[in-house]
Amino acid sequence: MKVLVSGSTGLIGTALCESLREDGAEVHRLVRRSPGKPDEIFWDPAGGELDPDAVEGFDAVVHLAGAGIGDRRWTEARRKQIVDSRVLSTRLLAERLAGASGKPDVFISGSAIGFYGSRSKPVDEESGPAVPPDFLSEVTVAWEAATHTAEEAGIRTVHIRTGLVLAKQGGALGRLLLPSRLGVGGKLGGGHTWWSWISLQDEIRAIKHVMTAPLHGAVNLTAPNAVTNAHFTKALGRVLHRPAILPIPRFALELLLGKDLATALLFTTSRVEPTKLLESGFAFEHPDVESALRHALGKPA
Repeated sequence: MKVLVSGSTGLIGTALCESLREDGAEVHRLVRRSPGKPDEIFWDPAGGELDPDAVEGFDAVVHLAGAGIGDRRWTEARRKQIVDSRVLSTRLLAERLAGASGKPDVFISGSAIGFYGSRSKPVDEESGPAVPPDFLSEVTVAWEAATHTAEEAGIRTVHIRTGLVLAKQGGALGRLLLPSRLGVGGKLGGGHTWWSWISLQDEIRAIKHVMTAPLHGAVNLTAPNAVTNAHFTKALGRVLHRPAILPIPRFALELLLGKDLATALLFTTSRVEPTKLLESGFAFEHPDVESALRHALGKPA
């Protein structure tokens, strides 16, 4: 299999490329600098630059590029960068794939469970976007719409709506490790917020599953068992053998991250169900949060 990947240096992209190569796939990567390796292809999404010939003949294209949601405070400039880095890159890639004579079998484009907004009841792929919309919901709606050209060209297109990816290298778990190891990793705020998560291993397995399974449209990449943040922090405390009894006040997190970012990352309730994945025969290696944390941190039971 010949696969093209964007966002290959990110948490998910790095692991995906490594896993695909271990499977014997031929992996090429889109990069925004002068290519220095045979597997690299230059593109400039902001400038609309991508050689049409460079995207010919791939079996699958996995698009994961986009400015980090939680890397820094959400200034107006940062919000624009978050939107543009997703929409412009997706639109450019979709247009080039649509115009290719050798089109891929599948175009897998990144998305996020932020599509659903904050909801206390379970949601799945049949659920609509947040009403009223918040920033992340608006971002994901525009992000997914940018694949339209590829879909119109008959390319099977999948929007992978990913939850909190559990890996010690970064993401939500990376942020929580230090306070948890210091014994001050208790619940965040009231602890009642639901988190929909997935282990990095299952994220990669799910993406590879989507490459060959007859799935299209939105597919939720979350484990089947969402947990409250109180449950999550207690499980993390058990894995690290540290107490998780001191709550972290919400106002402190809002001061640290900014109110909007803290709300979006830590206090948006999401109970997202991976209905399509399960119905397509996908089996999770880590369906419960403690086993996922143990695997991520190398802490066997």
